Amino acid sequence: MTARVSTSFGNSTLSLETGAWARQADGSVVVQQGETMVLVAAAASASPSDRADILPLTCDYRERTYAAGKIPGGFFKREGRPTEKEILTSRLMDRPIRPLFPKGFLHELQLMATVLSSDGAYDPDVLAVLGASTALRLSSIPFPDALGVVRVGYVDGRWVANPTYQDLAKSSIDLVVAGTARGITMIEAGLKEVPESQVVEAIAFGYQQLNTTIAMQEELVGKAGKAKKTTFQIRTLSPELIDRVRTLAGPALTRVNQPRKKHDRHIELATVAADIVQQLSADGTVPAKDVAAAFELIDHDVARQTILERGVRMDGRTLTQLREITCQVDVLPRTHGSGLFTRGETQSLAVTTLGTREDEQLIEALEGESYKRFMLHYNFPPFSVGEVRPLRGPGRREIGHGALAERALEPMVPSKEEFPYTIRVVSDILESNGSSSMATVCAATLSLMQAGVPMKAAVSGVAMGLVTTGDRVAVLTDIMGLEDHVGDMDFKVAGTRLGTTAIQVDVKLSDGLGVQLIDQILKQAHPARLAILDLMTAVIDRPRPQLSDHAPRITTIKINPEKIRDVIGPGGRVIRKIVEETGATINIEDDGVVQIASSDAEKSKRAMDRIRMLTEEVEVGRIYTVRVKQVLNFGALCELLGTGKQGLVHISELADKYIKKVDEVVKIGDEFPAKVYEIDEQGRLNLSRKRALNPSSQGEDDGNGRGGRRQPDAS
Repeated sequence: MTARVSTSFGNSTLSLETGAWARQADGSVVVQQGETMVLVAAAASASPSDRADILPLTCDYRERTYAAGKIPGGFFKREGRPTEKEILTSRLMDRPIRPLFPKGFLHELQLMATVLSSDGAYDPDVLAVLGASTALRLSSIPFPDALGVVRVGYVDGRWVANPTYQDLAKSSIDLVVAGTARGITMIEAGLKEVPESQVVEAIAFGYQQLNTTIAMQEELVGKAGKAKKTTFQIRTLSPELIDRVRTLAGPALTRVNQPRKKHDRHIELATVAADIVQQLSADGTVPAKDVAAAFELIDHDVARQTILERGVRMDGRTLTQLREITCQVDVLPRTHGSGLFTRGETQSLAVTTLGTREDEQLIEALEGESYKRFMLHYNFPPFSVGEVRPLRGPGRREIGHGALAERALEPMVPSKEEFPYTIRVVSDILESNGSSSMATVCAATLSLMQAGVPMKAAVSGVAMGLVTTGDRVAVLTDIMGLEDHVGDMDFKVAGTRLGTTAIQVDVKLSDGLGVQLIDQILKQAHPARLAILDLMTAVIDRPRPQLSDHAPRITTIKINPEKIRDVIGPGGRVIRKIVEETGATINIEDDGVVQIASSDAEKSKRAMDRIRMLTEEVEVGRIYTVRVKQVLNFGALCELLGTGKQGLVHISELADKYIKKVDEVVKIGDEFPAKVYEIDEQGRLNLSRKRALNPSSQGEDDGNGRGGRRQPDAS
């Protein structure tokens, strides 16, 4: 059965349609806004996974290039591995949906979103998240709450729901908020130093708007939704087992949860867990994994109660206290910039590398090609958490954390006109116990400033946590890994002294967060961010005035765009020759901006001089170095080196004395200084060797009767 609902949303129509596409999926929907269409299909395995102990959910978002009327680049001419945008959107689907499934649901789930059409106006990512929720609600899979989602922009003094790319280019806010009718479950935001109060306004507007998308889903489910299957199993633990584990483990867990280092706690906790699992599963009546699951549940309860009842955290801090922080710069001798940021047991080493226009990353997206000149890459090696595992390249989490830190810093990166370098920052996490993405923001700021990048302002970041039980709420500043694990929220916020630049919120509570609580969290995070900034700026308070000796020097000059062809030359021969002779890197923009890069200042100067000579107009009265190209009876035809221009040195202008033959003074290939003393009405250059060598010579009659006048054209 085909069913469709639509409504006016933002500045266009938003529609949901089911029943005509992907009918063998358990649930499917086509979401459309403008001419952008996304198909999302949901499927689940018939039986629960024996290997899973958490929800085995896989979200995949893929963009088909045909959606924008394009053929993929590359040798194979088909879509390959997921792009960064596809990975980030897959995470955007997963994060708000995962906490809404019933606890203990271990059937394998897959949500696949495919972009079928792209109009270059609306970003398909929020449509994919909306489609994921709708497909689940339409299916027989247990998914009790519809998830609404909206992107919020602030354009020309007004809030806009699902703004276009063109609107976002003018907006100081790019915020995605997702949630149910009960509360907000996810926020993802890129901001341009926006005050916290305005962020709260944006979230409140977004939450109001996303309820429209919830109503649309429920209307469509009423028309074409399937009955929820009763054959899906929910794995639960018996109350008796939980009580037995609580009795055995309680005293030990109270001891384990005393303030101590992460590694020490982990070892003691593993010992206690192994002992209890052995005691309760030895006779085979209770599965060992059920005992382990019950033990983890009790461990969470004890940790949470400690925080709620005593106001003391696992490492002994108060709820608002930061961990010990140290900042260092210039820790690596050969890099362009380096910073080391350590917060408790989390440590990020960030390294900045400066490059030229050739180092920019080409982005081939549905909405068109673009170049990226600021990149931040995040690595999370296994040793950072004391583990051993093979390296398989960056995973989705690493891509996501790097993108978050990059988004936090990008508004403070100088424009290409201010700083004509390509900038790459790499964050290697050397130690991790929570909030490594925010440590990356801080380390990267230190590294960029030490590299001499003229950042508009320093950026710091902090991760906030939450523990709730009934009416009791504890908001935690600067959470460590355990608090993220046992808590109800991971709320990351980064910014400058003037405002926020990035926010990422993931909520484990199915009820989500209210706007008032979000406001409270942002207000508590603000002094923490500033305190971290104080520690950072105590080490380096402004960008270094000089670049590293190992960094390339980029010199920018502007030439007449009509002269670009003179610099490039036929088939690129001229510019290749300049590069070969000087060793400099040269990039020329269509508007005539020329960037010359080299780590050797003398090489840059030689290349610049060559380009200027090629592009500057020849001046009467100026002396140039010339090379003889042809010897004639009445003079020498010479090339003005570096300019591509030619002129004639008449025989009477070769020397102060009488010359019978030209080759008495010069031969083909000779180089000498010559002064341009005339450009005739036909644009031909008259040169003089004797006037360059003897400025007092002004071309008087030398006895040849020619007085320096030009003979008829050699041709």
